Amino acid sequence: MSDSATPATPVTFPPAFLWGAATSAYQIEGAVREDGRTPSIWDTFSHTPGRTAGGDTGDVAVDHYHRYRDDVALMADLNLQAYRFSVSWSRVQPTGRGPAVQRGLDFYRRLVDELLEKGIKPAVTLYHWDLPQELEDAGGWPERDTADRFAEYAQIVGEALGDRVETWMTLNEPWCAAFLGYASGVHAPGRTEPAAALKAAHHLNLAHGLGTKALRSVMPARNQISLSLNTSVVRPLNPQSPADLAAARKIDDLSGGIFHGPILHGAYPETLLEATSSVTDWSCIQDGDLDTIHQPIDALGLNYYTPTLVSAADPDDKGPRADGHGASEHSPWPAADDVAFHQSPGEQTEMGWSVDPTGLHELIMRYHREAPGLPLYITENGAAYDDKPDADGKVHDPERVAYLHGHLSAVRRAIDDGAEVRGYFLWSLLDNFEWAYGYEKRFGAVYVDYVSQKRTPKSSALWYARAAKAGELPDPEGI
Repeated sequence: MSDSATPATPVTFPPAFLWGAATSAYQIEGAVREDGRTPSIWDTFSHTPGRTAGGDTGDVAVDHYHRYRDDVALMADLNLQAYRFSVSWSRVQPTGRGPAVQRGLDFYRRLVDELLEKGIKPAVTLYHWDLPQELEDAGGWPERDTADRFAEYAQIVGEALGDRVETWMTLNEPWCAAFLGYASGVHAPGRTEPAAALKAAHHLNLAHGLGTKALRSVMPARNQISLSLNTSVVRPLNPQSPADLAAARKIDDLSGGIFHGPILHGAYPETLLEATSSVTDWSCIQDGDLDTIHQPIDALGLNYYTPTLVSAADPDDKGPRADGHGASEHSPWPAADDVAFHQSPGEQTEMGWSVDPTGLHELIMRYHREAPGLPLYITENGAAYDDKPDADGKVHDPERVAYLHGHLSAVRRAIDDGAEVRGYFLWSLLDNFEWAYGYEKRFGAVYVDYVSQKRTPKSSALWYARAAKAGELPDPEGI
């Protein structure tokens, strides 16, 4: 047999490695006016003309609120060992203040019970961008009080579910909540105020710290608390250019250091504070805040899709900003008008994002160095493709299979290199409402017909089910 015909060495994972999938409340639940739920900022945003593709909303989404039992059965059929979902704050605490609505909490109690019955580990995210509208009306995340309200909400959910749910995440991608919501305006609440975005980032950090303390006060000590960050993997266009290296440092501070600095190390990067001094004096940081934010965490969630390629800006180049975060005349990067973004080379997904598994390995190893010994989970990773059923009703998505094989192989390489990666959550379990893109972009491993709500596992779901069962990556050509 020639070397070229020799089978590749199988990519196997440690026996305890956790195989999961993830979703978020507003993207899948629907039932936006049922059982006491009141509007979140995403209800308001999606119902504002011109904000979402086709005027799409999450009013029905994929009707998970009514179909959760069937969805959990599907998860079991796909051999999922864990399911990461988010709680809708305005379903549990409609005004963002005061007592809980038990009917809202009961939905999550039923969901958790169903998961446990099927042997699937529930992983709860408390905040995946759906702030109660009444809190936004009071100022939203740029207001300090919102962090206090979040701690109250965290305690409510912790008391209700903490006896059965051991894995908790306070926040998902606070960068998106702060900078897409308050700087570029492409996410809810659609504001374009750079100084407010930086305040929002600090108050989200504060919410994480206060929420962590609140959860620990009401839950068993065995429970693990973390959060999910989408730190950019920032690369300079010319690694030999000091100006491009400075641009990369600025974006790295704004995407990562602004969160992991205080959370992991108890301080914001001095380079961040200096670079943004023209926008804010950071007087929102009060005595004791950094100690509150710097709570011990039990793990760290990392979300990764594509790397970010930057250079120093050419003053004569007035082209669109190619940072992959939606079209807006307003930048999500405060005080970074001197930075230019470039399309990374290689194959692209339907989002226009380059497929580059080396970026995931790079991200993991960065946090392996940043927080030695801290367990890591890949809490989101996946790709959007233009999936369609064939004549037999089957959905073949070989591009996504190849994407998952490449990125899971990168996770395995990171484990071999010493990183303590304990699990992987595919984004997403189901096709769903993709924020401002409406229903145009499909990230799901399971195809959803949005008219009939019929679920059809794609080739990638069947491939991932085999991987989860065997703890080994199947041949991507074999599905």
